[in-house]
Amino acid sequence: MTSLAPEAKGAEKLVFSLEETVSLLERLRARGPRVHCITNSVAQNFTANVLLALGAVPSMTVAREEISDFVKSAEGFLVNIGTIDDERRAAIDLGLDAVEDAGLAFVLDPVLVNRSPARLKLAKSCMARRPAVVRANADEVAALSGGDTPEDFAKNAGVTLALTGAVDRVTDGRRAMDIASGHPLMARVTAMGCAASAVVAGFLCVEDDPLKAAAAALTVVGLAGEEAGERSQGPGSFVPAFLDALYRLGREGGAK
Repeated sequence: MTSLAPEAKGAEKLVFSLEETVSLLERLRARGPRVHCITNSVAQNFTANVLLALGAVPSMTVAREEISDFVKSAEGFLVNIGTIDDERRAAIDLGLDAVEDAGLAFVLDPVLVNRSPARLKLAKSCMARRPAVVRANADEVAALSGGDTPEDFAKNAGVTLALTGAVDRVTDGRRAMDIASGHPLMARVTAMGCAASAVVAGFLCVEDDPLKAAAAALTVVGLAGEEAGERSQGPGSFVPAFLDALYRLGREGGAK
């Protein structure tokens, strides 16, 4: 069950039920949407496996001659700026052009924009393309917003913010939810946040309201993390347990 952030000033306090989350997950599995990800080199394999475990169909190409075709034939799109080499920069521009042509919603993951002016500049250029959801941590949001509250950032930017941390918050500036699930081992596995952003992109394929899509995605990731944490002995055993938990979620014998 999703609970509300009491300090979410100016935002309507909402609850997003586990039943709604499972319903959206079932829709995602039934549809098997294609999700194209421009993501960092560290995250590609894990992100692809996470999407497959959920029931989505990932693709990852950044080749200039085909990126537009892959994006236009997908139902979801993720831009993750964790690796900003020349090839990925070009792919991001071409991919976002294709998003506009196809009318797709996309997710932006502004990885470590607080650490690099070049990343911040690139992220702001992506923000100008109007992502449906920005999935980020508190330091990244502070760099993007100049210190605004999460609600003010979301409202001013016209996006839904999926702010991840010890307790996740999802807000579009008018509405807000807190999602208190997950496990400490999630912070010891590389690309967990990157994969969560791809899960948000997957749920946007089956839910038009970005707030609900992001809330469902973070709930699913958190619940799978909790189950995996109970079954594993450390980061090495956590990863396969997490993929298994995603696959089992909502099914008989899995978390519900």
